[in-house]
Amino acid sequence: QVQCIATLQVGSTQAGYASECGQCFSLSWMPSKPHHHLAAGFYDGTVAIWNLPTKSLLQRVCQPDGSLKLYPFRCFLAHDHAVRSIEWCKANSNFLVTAGNDRKIKFWDLRRLYEPINSIKRFLSTEVAWLLPYNGVTVAQDNCYASYGLCGIHYIDAGYLGFKAYFVAPRKGTVWSISGSDWLNTVAAGDITGELVAAVLPDLAVNPLNIKRPSERRFPVYKADLLPCSPEGGEQALPKTRLYSEMVTKTYIRFRDTDLRSFKNFPSREPMRRMHTQEVKAELSLPRLQLESLHKVRFSPNLDSHGWLVSGGQAGIVRAHCLVGLAS
Repeated sequence: QVQCIATLQVGSTQAGYASECGQCFSLSWMPSKPHHHLAAGFYDGTVAIWNLPTKSLLQRVCQPDGSLKLYPFRCFLAHDHAVRSIEWCKANSNFLVTAGNDRKIKFWDLRRLYEPINSIKRFLSTEVAWLLPYNGVTVAQDNCYASYGLCGIHYIDAGYLGFKAYFVAPRKGTVWSISGSDWLNTVAAGDITGELVAAVLPDLAVNPLNIKRPSERRFPVYKADLLPCSPEGGEQALPKTRLYSEMVTKTYIRFRDTDLRSFKNFPSREPMRRMHTQEVKAELSLPRLQLESLHKVRFSPNLDSHGWLVSGGQAGIVRAHCLVGLAS
């Protein structure tokens, strides 16, 4: 049986109105020791930060059942709409980045919250990843506001170096999730087409505009294809429905995994050729349920398992892959 230890609530002991902020869309645990702060982004654009082991009577209230109700020690309005993603800086816990539905990415210094360090308006961001060595973030985006040919994964400098955005990998559809590995200097992303791709980042401490052959830095981990159960008809035989129950009875998902034990002759291998073709000619069938789409991707943050990558999607299937070729 699971027992509730603490409930995190927005507001204060005198005025705690959790419903005013709306739903919580993003959470981020402070990555640096002692890991005692938790940040959350809400529907109305509010960001709240809790100090979990606090002893303050203004932030900690004992409940009749023995659990605790905790109130944030910092709360500020970060965006004009919902906060889609929030990430701490791993090098300095005074800094964090937020991405909202107002199409803005904002970098914050928690010691001076009256204005962001930098505010960048580009496109509708779905998730951000902040790798340890760099002073910028890698951003996954929805393709609804993206210019033609620029939908995909971008690295955006926080403003300290003044570099222009670096195009990490093009994607034909919306990228729902992105995750970065500090140990491998690699980001992985899952999109609406069911493809999980990874990209090895260059040294982003120098201007990335002079990077040669960036297409050789990215590679597919696997591709999920939605196919009809009946062999005749091909792609046209897929049911045009958004009902999960109907889709699972008439279709199945085929996973095509890439052999990542070695990267020898990798650019000429079939998965790489297919990925480059998909980046240019892939077609989206929006009237139907995207059962093959990937909604969450995560690298293992631990050093002893840093080569493991987990992904899950609309079909409810969670898959784990070991990028042994990168880890060796």
